[in-house]
Amino acid sequence: MELFSFYNVENLFLPDPKPVHKLDPTRSGLRNWDEKRYRNKLFKISHVFQLMKEENDVLPFLIGLSEVSGRKVLENLVEMEPFNSEYGIVHYNSMDERKVDVAMLYDKNKVEVIDSETITFFFEIVNKNTENYDTTRDVLFSKVRYKGEIINVFIAHLPSKREKDINKPKRTFILNEVRERIMKIVNADKEHVILCGDFNENPDDENLVQILYDNDREKVLMNPFQQLFSTRNYSTFHYKSGLLYDQIIMSRSLLDNKTLAFQDAHIFNSEKIRSRTRNFEGRPFRTYAGTRYLGGYSDHFPVFVKFKNLH
Repeated sequence: MELFSFYNVENLFLPDPKPVHKLDPTRSGLRNWDEKRYRNKLFKISHVFQLMKEENDVLPFLIGLSEVSGRKVLENLVEMEPFNSEYGIVHYNSMDERKVDVAMLYDKNKVEVIDSETITFFFEIVNKNTENYDTTRDVLFSKVRYKGEIINVFIAHLPSKREKDINKPKRTFILNEVRERIMKIVNADKEHVILCGDFNENPDDENLVQILYDNDREKVLMNPFQQLFSTRNYSTFHYKSGLLYDQIIMSRSLLDNKTLAFQDAHIFNSEKIRSRTRNFEGRPFRTYAGTRYLGGYSDHFPVFVKFKNLH
């Protein structure tokens, strides 16, 4: 069995330098983000994967991450149990205004990275008083080899929903671009594709339904998280609403593949990483709630899919 996982780790920043004045804005945007809190956060994130391994007897061979700031935090993470420096890192600094990126970790004993690049998006800004372009988080593309099979992995963290969802056109634009690339890989190159990320949309949203079909309305991708969402399984919450923004979508070629055959999809919401307070029962135990430090894991649960090895 093999696992593929995606996790929005909620603001994994290096510790902030001490501010000169008490009210100076910090690099991370977090309050009192010091070495101790940073170390606790690293321990918590690595512990999530330790728990995942205990439950499934195996660590994910590929892991997509979002909300990581810079490469150093990833280097610190993979040195820890259960990774023990056996995992490689694919990461590029994006031009995101908050300096948060997506990244991929991979088991160096199982996976070879053949190629990787970022797909960067620029959006013209309507308000002319600012810089000419609005940048957003890059989509990370990696082409990897696993047991002789080529897998094309896209990792995204799409612009978030905020006032009146002004970012929806951006999400649509990015997903259309990614979809075009995926269709070419699936139809022309006949290679496997996995698209994962925090899409800031649920599996039944129009954008995420459309991406499954090619221009001839043939269904070429599958999203097992549609079923989980329809049965009220959530990876994150906003006020009273349960959301399943974190998803792993894949080409149908992985359904009955000899090397990796899709088995099922899960939200990893182990009791240990859930909130300790009655009001937020069943929700992720977060690091911060606003400016209040809680010392938890993340405001998202990780998601993963299981593959059978038919070889």
